[in-house]
Amino acid sequence: MVQEVEYIRSGKEKLLNDFAGDTVLNTIDNFAREFFDVPYPGGTLHLGNKTYVMGILNVTPDSFYDGKRYSLMENAICHAVKMVKDGADIIDIGGESTRPGASPVSETEEIKRVIPVIKALSKQIQKPISVDTYKAAVAEKAIRAGASMINDIGGLVMDQRMATVAAKMNVPVVIMHKKGTPRTMQRYPVRKNVLQEILLYLRKSISIALDAGIDKNKIILDPGIGFGKTVQHNLEILKRLREFKGMGFPLLIGTSRKKFISSILNVSAQENLHGTLATVAVAVMNGVHIVRVHDVSETIQVVNMCDAIRNI
Repeated sequence: MVQEVEYIRSGKEKLLNDFAGDTVLNTIDNFAREFFDVPYPGGTLHLGNKTYVMGILNVTPDSFYDGKRYSLMENAICHAVKMVKDGADIIDIGGESTRPGASPVSETEEIKRVIPVIKALSKQIQKPISVDTYKAAVAEKAIRAGASMINDIGGLVMDQRMATVAAKMNVPVVIMHKKGTPRTMQRYPVRKNVLQEILLYLRKSISIALDAGIDKNKIILDPGIGFGKTVQHNLEILKRLREFKGMGFPLLIGTSRKKFISSILNVSAQENLHGTLATVAVAVMNGVHIVRVHDVSETIQVVNMCDAIRNI
């Protein structure tokens, strides 16, 4: 926790300097930017007119929503193929639960869970596969096995080799903000200005990425809904998503089936699909480029309708 506080503090002066002088003009230009081309091995994500849907494939025994359901390889592959048929643009595979209170798993165990699935799935689908991990060794093995993106909840901070691996493998990386670890993050949520803290954190992570040699066009930002935030924080992030556009990078958001939705609606994660879809609609209308979800078929209808309205 102390290390993370120092990490945020060290970025504060840089953030203030970035908004001085000519950078103010760059920030204004960023707000007007809607379209991004994000190259990955084998193709390009054309973000802007169309909101991309990232389907979640948890090959874990303890995910908060679909734990054990896809821990068997055959079930995992079948579900991923179905998500692609339903319209998913990206499949995001994770081998460690990051739900609040979750215990970490070893690097060896995570590799054992995700690599066989990535190898098999990459031969069956033409869509990009993302690996959801904060461990550099897992990410590198996943890319070699057929994945073409890294989704790092650690924001390039939890494993300092992650930025080097992403640069070496020449793949896009999703940089997410979080507070603490999955085990502790809801005990010590963001205490002050949530938007300012996220911006400080992400700007420092962007600097790490660029210093490591990651192509600026391969950086995607995620404000980290539910990761060390209160219910009110999550709602504020959704309401103020457009403020992240000033950073000049495409945005990904993951609200699917999360606890803050259940808390507001007084239902379980299994019962909060309609609330999830409402947050997806808000995110799309506020300029998010990628939504990460469990329920692809239902999300596609919402996204397509919102895109039609947004693009008029």
